[in-house]
Amino acid sequence: MVEAWAEKRVVISPDPSSLADSVAARFLSRIAKRVDEGKPAHVSLTGGSMGSAVLAAAAKSPRVERIDWSRVHFWWSDERFVPAGHPDRNDQQARTALLDSLGLPAANIHAPAASDDGLELDAAAEAYAAELARFAGVDGPWPSFDVCFLGVGPDGHIASLFPDRPEILITDRAVVAVRDSPKPPPSRISMTRPVINSSKRVWMVLAGTDKASALGLALAGASYASVPAAGAKGRKRTVFFIDLAAAANVPPELIDREY
Repeated sequence: MVEAWAEKRVVISPDPSSLADSVAARFLSRIAKRVDEGKPAHVSLTGGSMGSAVLAAAAKSPRVERIDWSRVHFWWSDERFVPAGHPDRNDQQARTALLDSLGLPAANIHAPAASDDGLELDAAAEAYAAELARFAGVDGPWPSFDVCFLGVGPDGHIASLFPDRPEILITDRAVVAVRDSPKPPPSRISMTRPVINSSKRVWMVLAGTDKASALGLALAGASYASVPAAGAKGRKRTVFFIDLAAAANVPPELIDREY
């Protein structure tokens, strides 16, 4: 993997609603540009309230109808290993918020296996790695995501890569099974850091005062082993999209007022 990344920048919106609208507009613009060039687009989605809010905001935009979604492939940086259709599943949240309204070919939605799909957790992780490998890029047996969305937990976790656990250090595979997660549900499937960091753009979206400390540590260069968000970096851009409540510990020189 190429160890060359764009500088981290921070874009601030006044509140969660305007944050979701702003990120949704940027997302639609980026995907439209990609598919208008006749190229496929690969997008890695995330769960959580802001992840769903961004997709719901995109669904309401008139621009959504002008995009050829047949060229867009959706993936998830992590998934909760619970039954299909369960409200805790990130793919179910995304389908409800946006994907079900797009008329996507079923083959364009790449969701990790559910707990009732007949696979054990390790086999489900291996199956997802094999699916990623079908779209292998130059950096490894996985696609290079045009946009990789990530949430950031109050503890600084991204995807299902939690602080001071072995999963954040794994570099020899694309997908890892996570057991005894510190955040329920306990069983999960997660992309590893090399996959996330081969993305062209990593967009971390977070809101609320409870995220301010983790954000400050990530921007200050904390160890990614203890603050996983500090180690998430896109090859072209690494952007924290935040609301004003999360901005308490952001150095002024990192705020991007132009992007």
